Amino acid sequence: ILRRRGQHDEGLQSLQRALDLDPRNYFTLQQISASYMYLRRFAEQALVLDRAHAIQPDGLDTKAGRALVDLNWKADTRPFHQLIESIQAQNSAAIGSVADSWLVCALAERDRAAAEGALAALGQEDFGYDAVYLSRQFIEGLIARMTKDEPKARTAFTAARAEQEKIVQAQPNYGPALCVLGLIDAGLGRKEEALREGRRAVELLPLAKDSINGVNMIASLAMTAAWVGEKDLACEQLAIATRLPSGLNYGQLKLLPYWDPLRGDPRFEKIVASLAPKETK
Repeated sequence: ILRRRGQHDEGLQSLQRALDLDPRNYFTLQQISASYMYLRRFAEQALVLDRAHAIQPDGLDTKAGRALVDLNWKADTRPFHQLIESIQAQNSAAIGSVADSWLVCALAERDRAAAEGALAALGQEDFGYDAVYLSRQFIEGLIARMTKDEPKARTAFTAARAEQEKIVQAQPNYGPALCVLGLIDAGLGRKEEALREGRRAVELLPLAKDSINGVNMIASLAMTAAWVGEKDLACEQLAIATRLPSGLNYGQLKLLPYWDPLRGDPRFEKIVASLAPKETK
């Protein structure tokens, strides 16, 4: 609750007090890990996840979370790549439990086959973060766009739009659904609609109402603007989002194809550099 109010440090302190009372509480450790992730305190997040792993050595969610720390912190996909190879070799049936993180890693590595494998492992589950959910068709469009298959991308985004429009019609004042429609319209080149939807999503879910998803709305508007060629707006919104606690981090901006339209822009590169770990600067 405190995190969503924007009181990240206070929320973390509360969780740490709870952990003092119950040092082996796995759920509390996971929540502390999430707090460190939003605050981009990755070294501390790694230590907390190592502690959680010691309590539940077979927990794939913790193993995946620990591997993602390296991706988010250092733009290093190797630990997660190795984890996926290990799961596939030892217990392939369990791959679905880490499919969402596998998809992030596959996109970061620009590996179409792996991304499609992760999407298949997700089954009918949507891929998302916090309140923002991206449909299977949207991810198919993203993979196609990443691999320069524009006809397939347009077909997938068109299918995604038909479904997302129904969701927005049912919940016209729900920012997360509207921001996804904006991203889809951006993917389809519907510039005016995309920007209008992205801006409206930010208005509907401001930081004061929900600091976590409020930042997600700002980041989604930045991505939407980037996709339709509005680099000034994209960099402006991204600068706002990265100054706040959020899931946006160095590894994502450095590697994920979402941000490709901004690569080479000095403003974007400055933002990426500002999030880089000290040893890579």
